[in-house]
Amino acid sequence: MTYLLALDQGTSSSRSIVFDAEGHTVAQSQQELPQIYPQPGWVEHDPQEIWRTQLSTARDALAKAGIQASQVRAIGITNQRETTVVWNRATGLPIHHAIVWQDRRAEPTCIALRERGLAGTIQAKTGLLVDAYFSGTKLKWLLDHVPGARQQAENGELAFGTVDSWLIWRLTGGAVHATDVSNASRTMLFNVHTNQWDAELLQALDIPANMMPVVKPSSALYGEVTPDLLGHSIPIGGVAGDQQSALFGQACFKAGMVKNTYGTGCFMLMHTGNQFQTSHNGLITTSAAQATAQTEFAMEGSVFVGGAVVQWLRDGLHAIQGSGEVQALAQSVPDSGGVIVVPAFTGLGAPYWKPDARGTITGLTRGSTVAHIARAALESIAYQSAALLQAMSRDAVEAGGATVAELRVDGGACINDLLMQFQADLLGIPVVRPAVTETTALGAAYLAGLTTGVYKSTDELSDLWRSERRFLPTLDTQRAKELMERWEHAVRQTVL
Repeated sequence: MTYLLALDQGTSSSRSIVFDAEGHTVAQSQQELPQIYPQPGWVEHDPQEIWRTQLSTARDALAKAGIQASQVRAIGITNQRETTVVWNRATGLPIHHAIVWQDRRAEPTCIALRERGLAGTIQAKTGLLVDAYFSGTKLKWLLDHVPGARQQAENGELAFGTVDSWLIWRLTGGAVHATDVSNASRTMLFNVHTNQWDAELLQALDIPANMMPVVKPSSALYGEVTPDLLGHSIPIGGVAGDQQSALFGQACFKAGMVKNTYGTGCFMLMHTGNQFQTSHNGLITTSAAQATAQTEFAMEGSVFVGGAVVQWLRDGLHAIQGSGEVQALAQSVPDSGGVIVVPAFTGLGAPYWKPDARGTITGLTRGSTVAHIARAALESIAYQSAALLQAMSRDAVEAGGATVAELRVDGGACINDLLMQFQADLLGIPVVRPAVTETTALGAAYLAGLTTGVYKSTDELSDLWRSERRFLPTLDTQRAKELMERWEHAVRQTVL
């Protein structure tokens, strides 16, 4: 048997999954990752905890699979993107907690960039809008606020990385400081046309170039895991940011194919081939996972609070004891009773880009219950995703492409049948759930398998993809339109 090990380091947990060559899950292990909230709008992780939980789950997954590390052909890494880590090259120790992608502390830097007239240049080179979401401004904050950091950086003593780079560094015993194009494209410092760090953008944010990792294709040999960690040296053969990895794992290799991942946030990507497309509808352009040195792109929209709204129901409102209870509670009422929840806890992402938005609950009456709020919270995930696909479809049509035929879905919340059916109803197109919903990890495994000869081509991977269920729209088109108009009205009320 041929095995591939995927390390899936996410926002709320670290997971490791052992796959066989057919893409079937053999064993998996998961540990929750503690969230740190120093003040409103700030979100941090402990990089040492990221490493500890990831290594622990890798060992556990191998043990559960009943295999030795020597039986694993390659490791693939996929990770929460934009989350920023800076560490000392000599000691390997982080200089600060990791600043998580959701964190908004760098907004003043973004305002300054816009005021300097750099927004157009940044979008043209990186495909990104100027926003505190991306890594570059987080990195600048660390250099400006951690005592001695800027001087150390200028002396070449510090390394910057997104979570993939941090894991590669630790896995290789500090021998490799690298990232892939998909993660690099999320920094606001990377020219996606040339696949190189951009000197002008580094200078604009006052970031020394010596901090930056080497950038490789997503499917490439990154280095070898030191034998003492897992019991045997294993090549790292694939790396991709979680959303591009999910696009790859969903076998969306052709222009016009779309997937949506329902995780802590929701992330929708449409493959656009080798065509760099600038959105006119509030989306961003990003590098897709690249199996070769050939540039490939995707349009992307990000919902900051997706499945995290269920965590809020559990931990904030104490409406449920466990996340698995939300569907039953939501289904205990026939609909939301006119209640709409807009979970703008950290602002609104695409296609709105309202950093100052805050969460609202509208449409409350004396008859509203916690079940109505739970259903509205669940439906908010579908509303936000529908707004994304509508924006994406407009961009595709404007660029001369076809309308979207179906939406492939994955991520933890896609197992919720109520949510998936409501999503299909709002969109008016089939929502397709694959047989393997852990497509983020699967994409990383596939990339590693391509590097090490387990697979010959992406055509072979397309043949492995299987659907588990198709949710067909049942709602009248006019009714779906009315619901979206109510949602948009509620969104307008989130900014004071």
